[in-house]
Amino acid sequence: MRVLLAAILASAAVLMAPGQTPLPEHKALLAQARAALQAGEADRALALLTPLTASTGRSIEQRELAEAHNLACRVFLTLERWDRAAAECEQAVRYDGVDSNDHLWLGRALGERAQRASFLNAYSLGKRVRMEFEEAARLDPRNAEALADLGDFYVQAPGIVGGGTAKAESVAAQLDRLDPARAIELRAKIAEQRKDYGTAEREIKQAVAVGAHPAFQWVGLAGYFRRRERWAEMESAVQSAARAAERDRSACVALFGGAEILLHTDRDAALAAKMIEGYLASPVKSEEAPAFVAHLELARLKDRLGDPAAAQRERNAAQALAHDYRMTQDSRH
Repeated sequence: MRVLLAAILASAAVLMAPGQTPLPEHKALLAQARAALQAGEADRALALLTPLTASTGRSIEQRELAEAHNLACRVFLTLERWDRAAAECEQAVRYDGVDSNDHLWLGRALGERAQRASFLNAYSLGKRVRMEFEEAARLDPRNAEALADLGDFYVQAPGIVGGGTAKAESVAAQLDRLDPARAIELRAKIAEQRKDYGTAEREIKQAVAVGAHPAFQWVGLAGYFRRRERWAEMESAVQSAARAAERDRSACVALFGGAEILLHTDRDAALAAKMIEGYLASPVKSEEAPAFVAHLELARLKDRLGDPAAAQRERNAAQALAHDYRMTQDSRH
Protein backbone atom coordinates (compact mmCIF):
# COMPACT_ATOMS: atom_id res chain seq x y z
CA MET A 1 0.00 0.00 0.00
CA ARG A 2 2.99 2.31 0.56
CA VAL A 3 3.73 2.15 -3.18
CA LEU A 4 0.14 3.08 -4.03
CA LEU A 5 0.18 5.99 -1.59
CA ALA A 6 3.42 7.26 -3.06
CA ALA A 7 1.89 7.14 -6.56
CA ILE A 8 -1.14 9.12 -5.40
CA LEU A 9 0.98 11.78 -3.68
CA ALA A 10 3.31 12.11 -6.64
CA SER A 11 0.37 12.49 -9.01
CA ALA A 12 -1.27 15.05 -6.73
CA ALA A 13 1.94 17.07 -6.68
CA VAL A 14 1.79 17.26 -10.46
CA LEU A 15 -1.79 18.54 -10.35
CA MET A 16 -0.98 21.18 -7.74
CA ALA A 17 1.93 22.63 -9.70
CA PRO A 18 1.75 26.43 -10.16
CA GLY A 19 -0.25 27.77 -13.08
CA GLN A 20 -3.67 27.05 -14.47
CA THR A 21 -2.76 25.76 -17.92
CA PRO A 22 -3.19 22.06 -18.77
CA LEU A 23 -0.09 20.06 -17.85
CA PRO A 24 1.52 17.52 -20.19
CA GLU A 25 1.92 15.20 -17.18
CA HIS A 26 -1.84 14.60 -17.26
CA LYS A 27 -1.49 12.82 -20.58
CA ALA A 28 1.32 10.68 -19.18
CA LEU A 29 -0.80 9.74 -16.15
CA LEU A 30 -3.72 8.82 -18.38
CA ALA A 31 -1.48 6.69 -20.60
CA GLN A 32 -0.09 4.88 -17.54
CA ALA A 33 -3.61 4.35 -16.18
CA ARG A 34 -4.79 2.93 -19.53
CA ALA A 35 -1.87 0.52 -19.55
CA ALA A 36 -2.55 -0.51 -15.94
CA LEU A 37 -6.22 -1.12 -16.73
CA GLN A 38 -5.38 -3.38 -19.65
CA ALA A 39 -2.76 -5.23 -17.57
CA GLY A 40 -5.33 -5.89 -14.85
CA GLU A 41 -3.50 -3.72 -12.31
CA ALA A 42 -6.64 -2.25 -10.77
CA ASP A 43 -5.00 -0.81 -7.66
CA ARG A 44 -2.31 0.95 -9.66
CA ALA A 45 -4.80 2.30 -12.20
CA LEU A 46 -6.95 3.83 -9.45
CA ALA A 47 -3.90 5.29 -7.73
CA LEU A 48 -2.97 7.05 -10.95
CA LEU A 49 -6.50 8.23 -11.67
CA THR A 50 -7.57 9.43 -8.23
CA PRO A 51 -5.75 12.79 -8.37
CA LEU A 52 -7.14 13.43 -11.84
CA THR A 53 -10.75 12.59 -11.05
CA ALA A 54 -10.51 14.66 -7.87
CA SER A 55 -9.39 17.71 -9.85
CA THR A 56 -11.64 20.76 -9.89
CA GLY A 57 -11.04 21.08 -13.61
CA ARG A 58 -9.14 24.37 -13.38
CA SER A 59 -5.77 22.84 -14.24
CA ILE A 60 -6.87 20.02 -16.57
CA GLU A 61 -8.61 20.02 -19.93
CA GLN A 62 -12.24 18.91 -20.03
CA ARG A 63 -11.44 16.04 -22.40
CA GLU A 64 -8.66 14.76 -20.15
CA LEU A 65 -10.95 14.98 -17.13
CA ALA A 66 -13.65 13.07 -19.02
CA GLU A 67 -11.12 10.42 -20.00
CA ALA A 68 -9.95 10.05 -16.40
CA HIS A 69 -13.53 9.41 -15.25
CA ASN A 70 -14.11 7.01 -18.16
CA LEU A 71 -11.03 5.00 -17.21
CA ALA A 72 -12.06 4.98 -13.55
CA CYS A 73 -15.47 3.69 -14.62
CA ARG A 74 -13.86 0.87 -16.52
CA VAL A 75 -11.60 -0.06 -13.60
CA PHE A 76 -14.63 -0.24 -11.32
CA LEU A 77 -16.38 -2.43 -13.90
CA THR A 78 -13.50 -4.93 -13.72
CA LEU A 79 -13.87 -4.85 -9.93
CA GLU A 80 -17.64 -5.49 -10.30
CA ARG A 81 -18.48 -2.32 -8.38
CA TRP A 82 -21.37 -1.45 -10.63
CA ASP A 83 -22.76 1.64 -8.89
CA ARG A 84 -19.36 3.28 -8.61
CA ALA A 85 -18.63 2.46 -12.25
CA ALA A 86 -21.88 4.05 -13.44
CA ALA A 87 -21.23 7.16 -11.35
CA GLU A 88 -17.78 7.61 -12.92
CA CYS A 89 -19.11 7.11 -16.43
CA GLU A 90 -21.85 9.65 -15.72
CA GLN A 91 -19.10 12.11 -14.84
CA ALA A 92 -17.25 11.36 -18.08
CA VAL A 93 -20.36 12.18 -20.11
CA ARG A 94 -20.96 15.30 -18.04
CA TYR A 95 -17.50 16.66 -18.88
CA ASP A 96 -17.60 15.70 -22.57
CA GLY A 97 -21.03 14.75 -23.85
CA VAL A 98 -20.02 14.35 -27.49
CA ASP A 99 -17.59 11.43 -27.18
CA SER A 100 -19.08 8.21 -28.55
CA ASN A 101 -17.05 5.90 -26.31
CA ASP A 102 -18.04 7.73 -23.14
CA HIS A 103 -21.70 7.05 -23.94
CA LEU A 104 -20.87 3.45 -24.88
CA TRP A 105 -19.22 2.76 -21.52
CA LEU A 106 -22.00 4.50 -19.63
CA GLY A 107 -24.47 2.22 -21.39
CA ARG A 108 -22.41 -0.81 -20.39
CA ALA A 109 -22.18 0.28 -16.77
CA LEU A 110 -25.91 0.96 -16.58
CA GLY A 111 -26.53 -2.41 -18.22
CA GLU A 112 -24.64 -4.17 -15.43
CA ARG A 113 -26.74 -2.31 -12.88
CA ALA A 114 -29.93 -3.22 -14.75
CA GLN A 115 -29.12 -6.94 -14.63
CA ARG A 116 -29.08 -6.78 -10.84
CA ALA A 117 -31.96 -4.35 -10.27
CA SER A 118 -35.57 -4.88 -9.23
CA PHE A 119 -38.14 -5.09 -12.02
CA LEU A 120 -39.13 -1.42 -11.86
CA ASN A 121 -35.56 -0.19 -11.65
CA ALA A 122 -34.50 -2.55 -14.43
CA TYR A 123 -37.20 -1.09 -16.67
CA SER A 124 -35.95 2.45 -16.07
CA LEU A 125 -32.30 1.49 -16.42
CA GLY A 126 -33.01 -0.55 -19.54
CA LYS A 127 -34.39 2.49 -21.32
CA ARG A 128 -31.32 4.48 -20.31
CA VAL A 129 -29.01 1.74 -21.59
CA ARG A 130 -30.73 1.86 -24.97
CA MET A 131 -30.50 5.64 -25.10
CA GLU A 132 -26.77 5.61 -24.30
CA PHE A 133 -25.98 2.95 -26.90
CA GLU A 134 -28.07 4.78 -29.49
CA GLU A 135 -26.31 8.03 -28.67
CA ALA A 136 -22.90 6.36 -28.97
CA ALA A 137 -23.83 5.05 -32.42
CA ARG A 138 -25.29 8.43 -33.46
CA LEU A 139 -22.19 10.36 -32.40
CA ASP A 140 -19.90 8.00 -34.33
CA PRO A 141 -21.70 5.87 -36.94
CA ARG A 142 -18.38 4.10 -37.61
CA ASN A 143 -17.94 2.93 -34.02
CA ALA A 144 -18.30 -0.81 -34.59
CA GLU A 145 -18.16 -1.61 -30.88
CA ALA A 146 -21.02 0.76 -30.17
CA LEU A 147 -23.08 -0.67 -33.01
CA ALA A 148 -22.39 -4.24 -31.87
CA ASP A 149 -23.49 -3.45 -28.31
CA LEU A 150 -26.57 -1.66 -29.61
CA GLY A 151 -27.41 -4.66 -31.77
CA ASP A 152 -26.95 -7.02 -28.81
CA PHE A 153 -29.28 -4.83 -26.74
CA TYR A 154 -31.97 -4.92 -29.42
CA VAL A 155 -31.72 -8.73 -29.58
CA GLN A 156 -31.86 -9.33 -25.83
CA ALA A 157 -34.11 -6.55 -24.51
CA PRO A 158 -37.90 -6.80 -24.49
CA GLY A 159 -39.91 -4.45 -26.65
CA ILE A 160 -41.13 -2.51 -23.62
CA VAL A 161 -37.66 -0.94 -23.26
CA GLY A 162 -37.04 -0.62 -26.99
CA GLY A 163 -35.67 -4.02 -27.97
CA GLY A 164 -36.55 -5.93 -31.11
CA THR A 165 -34.89 -8.18 -33.65
CA ALA A 166 -36.02 -6.00 -36.57
CA LYS A 167 -33.99 -3.13 -35.09
CA ALA A 168 -31.05 -5.49 -34.66
CA GLU A 169 -31.23 -6.42 -38.34
CA SER A 170 -30.87 -2.75 -39.24
CA VAL A 171 -27.74 -2.51 -37.08
CA ALA A 172 -26.31 -5.64 -38.72
CA ALA A 173 -26.70 -3.93 -42.11
CA GLN A 174 -24.65 -0.99 -40.80
CA LEU A 175 -21.99 -3.36 -39.47
CA ASP A 176 -21.69 -5.07 -42.86
CA ARG A 177 -19.72 -2.06 -44.09
CA LEU A 178 -17.56 -1.70 -40.98
CA ASP A 179 -16.94 -5.13 -39.48
CA PRO A 180 -18.36 -8.09 -41.44
CA ALA A 181 -17.53 -10.61 -38.71
CA ARG A 182 -19.47 -8.63 -36.10
CA ALA A 183 -22.37 -8.28 -38.54
CA ILE A 184 -22.49 -12.05 -39.02
CA GLU A 185 -22.25 -12.66 -35.27
CA LEU A 186 -25.18 -10.31 -34.70
CA ARG A 187 -27.26 -12.11 -37.31
CA ALA A 188 -26.43 -15.40 -35.57
CA LYS A 189 -27.77 -13.96 -32.29
CA ILE A 190 -30.91 -12.78 -34.06
CA ALA A 191 -31.47 -16.25 -35.50
CA GLU A 192 -30.83 -17.90 -32.13
CA GLN A 193 -33.28 -15.52 -30.45
CA ARG A 194 -35.86 -16.61 -33.03
CA LYS A 195 -34.97 -20.26 -32.30
CA ASP A 196 -33.73 -20.71 -35.86
CA TYR A 197 -30.77 -22.75 -34.68
CA GLY A 198 -29.72 -24.01 -38.10
CA THR A 199 -29.27 -20.47 -39.39
CA ALA A 200 -27.57 -19.40 -36.15
CA GLU A 201 -24.97 -22.15 -36.44
CA ARG A 202 -24.29 -21.42 -40.11
CA GLU A 203 -23.82 -17.73 -39.36
CA ILE A 204 -21.39 -18.35 -36.48
CA LYS A 205 -19.33 -20.74 -38.61
CA GLN A 206 -19.27 -18.13 -41.36
CA ALA A 207 -17.96 -15.60 -38.82
CA VAL A 208 -15.09 -17.97 -38.04
CA ALA A 209 -14.24 -18.04 -41.74
CA VAL A 210 -14.23 -14.26 -42.27
CA GLY A 211 -13.00 -12.96 -38.89
CA ALA A 212 -9.65 -11.18 -38.84
CA HIS A 213 -8.96 -12.83 -35.47
CA PRO A 214 -10.80 -16.18 -35.67
CA ALA A 215 -9.90 -17.20 -32.11
CA PHE A 216 -12.71 -14.94 -30.91
CA GLN A 217 -15.23 -16.49 -33.30
CA TRP A 218 -14.17 -20.00 -32.24
CA VAL A 219 -14.98 -19.02 -28.65
CA GLY A 220 -18.34 -17.70 -29.87
CA LEU A 221 -19.02 -21.02 -31.59
CA ALA A 222 -18.03 -22.89 -28.43
CA GLY A 223 -20.49 -20.74 -26.48
CA TYR A 224 -23.23 -21.60 -28.96
CA PHE A 225 -22.53 -25.34 -28.62
CA ARG A 226 -22.57 -24.93 -24.84
CA ARG A 227 -26.04 -23.39 -24.96
CA ARG A 228 -27.19 -26.26 -27.19
CA GLU A 229 -25.52 -28.79 -24.83
CA ARG A 230 -23.40 -30.24 -27.62
CA TRP A 231 -20.43 -30.93 -25.38
CA ALA A 232 -18.01 -32.69 -27.72
CA GLU A 233 -18.38 -29.99 -30.37
CA MET A 234 -17.99 -27.35 -27.67
CA GLU A 235 -14.68 -28.81 -26.54
CA SER A 236 -13.47 -29.10 -30.11
CA ALA A 237 -14.28 -25.44 -30.75
CA VAL A 238 -12.39 -24.41 -27.59
CA GLN A 239 -9.38 -26.40 -28.77
CA SER A 240 -9.57 -24.61 -32.14
CA ALA A 241 -9.75 -21.28 -30.32
CA ALA A 242 -6.61 -22.17 -28.36
CA ARG A 243 -4.71 -23.06 -31.53
CA ALA A 244 -5.84 -19.88 -33.28
CA ALA A 245 -4.87 -17.71 -30.27
CA GLU A 246 -1.42 -19.27 -30.15
CA ARG A 247 -0.88 -18.03 -33.72
CA ASP A 248 -2.38 -14.59 -33.11
CA ARG A 249 -0.89 -12.66 -30.19
CA SER A 250 -3.55 -9.94 -30.42
CA ALA A 251 -6.24 -12.56 -29.74
CA CYS A 252 -4.71 -14.04 -26.57
CA VAL A 253 -7.72 -12.92 -24.54
CA ALA A 254 -9.64 -15.65 -26.39
CA LEU A 255 -7.60 -18.13 -24.33
CA PHE A 256 -9.34 -16.81 -21.23
CA GLY A 257 -12.77 -16.93 -22.90
CA GLY A 258 -12.31 -20.53 -23.98
CA ALA A 259 -10.99 -21.55 -20.56
CA GLU A 260 -14.03 -19.99 -18.89
CA ILE A 261 -16.31 -22.17 -20.99
CA LEU A 262 -14.42 -25.31 -19.97
CA LEU A 263 -14.29 -24.23 -16.32
CA HIS A 264 -18.02 -23.57 -16.03
CA THR A 265 -19.00 -26.82 -17.73
CA ASP A 266 -16.57 -28.93 -15.67
CA ARG A 267 -14.63 -30.00 -18.76
CA ASP A 268 -10.89 -30.56 -19.24
CA ALA A 269 -9.52 -28.60 -16.27
CA ALA A 270 -5.95 -29.25 -17.44
CA LEU A 271 -6.54 -27.57 -20.81
CA ALA A 272 -8.43 -24.70 -19.16
CA ALA A 273 -5.51 -24.11 -16.76
CA LYS A 274 -3.01 -24.22 -19.62
CA MET A 275 -5.06 -21.65 -21.56
CA ILE A 276 -5.28 -19.23 -18.63
CA GLU A 277 -1.57 -19.64 -17.96
CA GLY A 278 -0.93 -18.80 -21.60
CA TYR A 279 -3.09 -15.69 -21.31
CA LEU A 280 -1.35 -14.52 -18.15
CA ALA A 281 2.06 -15.10 -19.74
CA SER A 282 1.10 -13.08 -22.81
CA PRO A 283 2.28 -9.47 -23.07
CA VAL A 284 -1.15 -8.58 -24.51
CA LYS A 285 -3.91 -8.57 -21.91
CA SER A 286 -7.32 -6.91 -21.81
CA GLU A 287 -9.78 -5.37 -19.39
CA GLU A 288 -12.26 -7.85 -20.88
CA ALA A 289 -10.38 -10.52 -18.93
CA PRO A 290 -8.82 -8.76 -15.93
CA ALA A 291 -5.58 -10.42 -14.88
CA PHE A 292 -6.69 -10.62 -11.24
CA VAL A 293 -9.83 -12.50 -12.29
CA ALA A 294 -7.71 -14.80 -14.46
CA HIS A 295 -5.51 -15.57 -11.43
CA LEU A 296 -8.60 -16.42 -9.37
CA GLU A 297 -10.03 -18.66 -12.08
CA LEU A 298 -6.66 -20.38 -12.35
CA ALA A 299 -6.72 -20.87 -8.57
CA ARG A 300 -10.05 -22.69 -8.90
CA LEU A 301 -8.58 -24.91 -11.58
CA LYS A 302 -5.45 -25.64 -9.55
CA ASP A 303 -7.66 -26.70 -6.65
CA ARG A 304 -9.54 -29.04 -8.97
CA LEU A 305 -6.26 -30.44 -10.23
CA GLY A 306 -5.11 -31.17 -6.68
CA ASP A 307 -2.50 -28.44 -6.28
CA PRO A 308 -3.63 -26.25 -3.36
CA ALA A 309 -0.23 -24.56 -2.98
CA ALA A 310 -0.38 -23.32 -6.60
CA ALA A 311 -3.98 -22.25 -6.04
CA GLN A 312 -2.94 -20.10 -3.08
CA ARG A 313 -0.15 -18.50 -5.11
CA GLU A 314 -2.71 -17.51 -7.73
CA ARG A 315 -5.01 -16.00 -5.10
CA ASN A 316 -2.09 -14.04 -3.70
CA ALA A 317 -1.25 -12.78 -7.20
CA ALA A 318 -4.85 -11.64 -7.66
CA GLN A 319 -4.88 -9.76 -4.37
CA ALA A 320 -1.64 -7.99 -5.27
CA LEU A 321 -3.37 -6.53 -8.34
CA ALA A 322 -6.77 -5.73 -6.81
CA HIS A 323 -6.68 -5.78 -3.04
CA ASP A 324 -10.40 -5.17 -2.41
CA TYR A 325 -11.83 -7.38 -5.14
CA ARG A 326 -13.98 -10.11 -3.65
CA MET A 327 -11.38 -12.83 -3.27
CA THR A 328 -13.68 -15.81 -3.38
CA GLN A 329 -13.49 -18.64 -5.83
CA ASP A 330 -17.06 -18.05 -6.93
CA SER A 331 -16.93 -14.26 -7.10
CA ARG A 332 -18.11 -14.14 -10.71
CA HIS A 333 -20.94 -16.64 -10.37
